[in-house]
Amino acid sequence: MLLAFFAWPEGLLAQDDRDRKIVQLSGIILNADSTVAIPGVNIYVPKKGRGTSSNRFGYFSMPVVAGDSVVFSFIGLKRQTLKIPEDIKEDKLSYILTMIEDEVALAEVEVMPYPTEEEFKNAILAMNMDDEIPLNRGNLSPQLLLRWAEEMPASGNENFRHFTNQQTMQNMDRYGPRPLPLLNPFAWAQFIKSIKDGDLRRRD
Repeated sequence: MLLAFFAWPEGLLAQDDRDRKIVQLSGIILNADSTVAIPGVNIYVPKKGRGTSSNRFGYFSMPVVAGDSVVFSFIGLKRQTLKIPEDIKEDKLSYILTMIEDEVALAEVEVMPYPTEEEFKNAILAMNMDDEIPLNRGNLSPQLLLRWAEEMPASGNENFRHFTNQQTMQNMDRYGPRPLPLLNPFAWAQFIKSIKDGDLRRRD
């Protein structure tokens, strides 16, 4: 990049830039804790139209001119500016930058379909329910609800439960016979306890 900078035509450089020292600015951009590199940070000189961006390791390198103000910007992070000294002696300048999050607290916004709360209340009170879809007991009859349940597709929870049951049955068939509830002593104990407590009688 330094060679490309020197290969620029002299017409692309301002007269004041020709008289100033050219410096190769490079460095690494880290987060506020200096533990993670930040890729894609924009590094540019606003007045000169020159810039670059940090790579996936947070590293950047670009030629600048003594006296330039280099801006570092990234969405969600506070913008920072680096001023290159006018009397810099070195041809290279290394810089480690830490950028912190830019937190913006927005004011609370209440979205209402009416200009005032009073007009909203009046509109609710004046609403005619006959014009809307009737929600009477006929729409909630057992026959209608049963028909809707038969036509309604299975939910994600039901699909997951059915899939896990199939996997369990496949594992049981692969590694051994399926358990028979009649041979389960815990099921018999629970059945006898329900008889003693009178659960079966209460269901009748």
